[in-house]
Formats: sequence, structure tokens, C-alpha cells
Amino acid sequence: MAQDLKLVGLKYNIAAAVFFIPYSLAEVPSNIAIKLYRPSRWIPSIMVAWGLIMTLMCLVNSYTGLIVARVFLGLAEAGLFAGVTYYISLWYPRSERAMRVAIFFSAASVAGAFGGLLAYGIEKMEGIGGLHGWQWIFCLEGITTVLVAFVSYFGIYDYPETASFLTETERAHVIAMLKSDVSNMSTHYDNKFVWQAMRDYKSYVQIGICMGSVVPIYAIALFTPTIINELGYSAANAQLLSVPPFAVGGFFTVLVGIYSDKYQIRGPIVAGGAFISLIGYIVLYTQKAPGVGYAGTLLAAAGVFPTVAVIMAWAGGNAGGDLKRGVVIAMVVGLGTLGGICSSFIYMDPPHFHIGHGTIMGWLSLTIILSFFAMWNYNRINKQKEALCAKEGITSDRADEFNAMGDDSPLFRYTI
Repeated sequence: MAQDLKLVGLKYNIAAAVFFIPYSLAEVPSNIAIKLYRPSRWIPSIMVAWGLIMTLMCLVNSYTGLIVARVFLGLAEAGLFAGVTYYISLWYPRSERAMRVAIFFSAASVAGAFGGLLAYGIEKMEGIGGLHGWQWIFCLEGITTVLVAFVSYFGIYDYPETASFLTETERAHVIAMLKSDVSNMSTHYDNKFVWQAMRDYKSYVQIGICMGSVVPIYAIALFTPTIINELGYSAANAQLLSVPPFAVGGFFTVLVGIYSDKYQIRGPIVAGGAFISLIGYIVLYTQKAPGVGYAGTLLAAAGVFPTVAVIMAWAGGNAGGDLKRGVVIAMVVGLGTLGGICSSFIYMDPPHFHIGHGTIMGWLSLTIILSFFAMWNYNRINKQKEALCAKEGITSDRADEFNAMGDDSPLFRYTI
């Protein structure tokens, strides 16, 4: 593609980066739309939109066309990750979300793994139908997305209150469980809940934590084949060798999500995963031998991929009320994803990529530092609320008095 579209200089980096601007800006409106409309209509519809855009990218024949397509791709794809994370929160209590988000997010890792395999295979279609191999990649993967989207219209149930597969006894149990989990918080739409999310400093702490993890993840997605190629492997083998880091990342994403729910911990797992990834990048930064460098890539992926799912469960679980939770998740995903712009421009000094690896080491350090701050802060506020409830005699019987306060309610406890 770089050769056919004459992507010289920073053109490839710019094409990668422009995606993230509309992607970030559209996250919050998209999650509000899920609340106003129906998940079973909104999520498949945006899938159809970006699937069509991806399919039609096979017709791109200029740098300008690629830029325009990437902008609209970012706009259409914006609502998926934040939207599905929010959707999961409408069905499961806080104690069970990390595993579900991890299973969903592991699909991104698996897609990255299969993406390398598919790219290796589809590129062999070079010249068929007058299209280049890279154009066939866009065409076939875009069509697949549209087909899955149409099936999704019939496979997504909106809410426990309306799900036809639940018996009345099961429905009552799920609804009662969800209400109890969030101290009977408000579930209706009101603009004040949007402002609650935007004015809460804790939202921005979580954004910083997320951004510190997102920068290395997008760098892995965008540049792993290039990094492996510069380690001394051929371009074709680099595509194949890009599969194991994503596979390892997907495996540990699910495994860590399970244990995060089992032991009800979020912050230590985020900080620990970022630290493991940091060690991987130190290996990449300091070692020149291909085998050792490749091991560093595996370690970096195994550490950082599990953190994002846990961060989403952590941020969403610590936001009280349906709408505030949806907006906080969208803010964390949207603004955190702006880190992808950084990822697009840091791998520019082959063969050792010291600037890229060094920059990512800084971002991972930020995630570790902010995670420790968030844990300390949540623990501090929990103790203040416990003291207030003991002093004022506040119990769960008075939950309705505080249902519009979100996580500021004295009955709400933050997960650490």
C-alpha cells in the first residue's frame, strides 16, 4: 500500500493518526445514543457503517482518498469498544464485569493474530480482479464485518427488563441484583449525569491510566510487523511472527480478567501488567539479538493487553448510575485512545527504535504511578464514607435518598 499510494515521509503515520481524532470525539455521543435508543440497533448499525467503509477502501487509489476513508472509519468505529463495555455493565454486577470485558477485548488480540495470518494469505491474491493484495484485505474483511453486523441485529438483547430468553423469575433476580450492586442508583436520562462524569477528577485519572496502556497497545497493533522485520526477519515472516504476541496477549487478557473478578482487585493488576510490559520494552530497548528482542515483544504484549479490560471494568465500576457510567467509559476510551496519535509517530528511528520504545516506557510508568494514586484515593474516600455512615446512621434502607448522587452517594463504595 505504501508503495502503490506513494506513502513517503510521514504520510503513513498521518494516515494512521487521523483515525483517532473522530474516534475519540464520537465516543461520548455514541454511548449517550445507546442510552437514548437501543443497543440492539445502535451497535450493529455502526458495524454496518464501518464495514462498508472498510470494504470501499479497496477502491482507494490516492493518499487523499486514504485520509478521507480513515477519518470516516474512525467516526463509524468509535462506538464499539466503549459501547460494548457499557452494554456489559447493564447486564452484570461490578464483581463480574472484568472477565466479560476481558473476553470481549481478547477478541481484539485474536483479531490481531488472525489479521497477520489473513494478511499473509490474502496478499497472495495480488492482481486478481485488477486489485492489489492490500486492497483485497480491505474488501474481504469489510464484507465479513457487514455480514456479522446483520446477524447481530437479531442476536443482541437490549436489557434484562426486556430480554425474551429470561423467565420472569430470572428477570426479577437479575434486576434486583443489579439494583443492589449500585445501591439503587438512577437509571434514567438526565443531562446532569453527563456533567457529573465530565466534572469528576477521578474520570481524568482513569483516562491517564488508560492512555498509558493504549499507547503501547496501538504501537503493537500498528508497528509489530515492522519492528520484527527490523529485528532481522523477512517481511513475510514478520507478518507470521506478529501472530504470537497477539495470541499471548489474548490468552492473558482472559486469564487476568477471570482472576481480577475472583479476587475483586483492579488497581494492582493494572500496575502489575504495566510493569511486566515495561520490562519487555526495556528488553527491546537494550537488546539487539533478534531472538531476545522477539521475546521482549511477547513480554510487552502479555503485560499490557490485559490491563485495558481491567481498566474499563475499574472505571465503569467506580462510576455510579447508568448514564454517568456510560459517559465515563466513553471518556476513558475516547480520550485515552488519543494516545493512538502518539503511537503513530514514535516508531521512526529503525532499526532499534529507541525513540518509540523509550516513549512507551514513559507511558507505562505513567499508568503505574496513576494506578497507585487511584488505589490510595479510592481507599481514602471509602474510609470517609464509612465514617459518615457510622456517624449519621446511614444504611441501605435510605438508598433512594441518594440515588441521583452517583458514586458520591455515602452508600457507594469504590473498587480498589
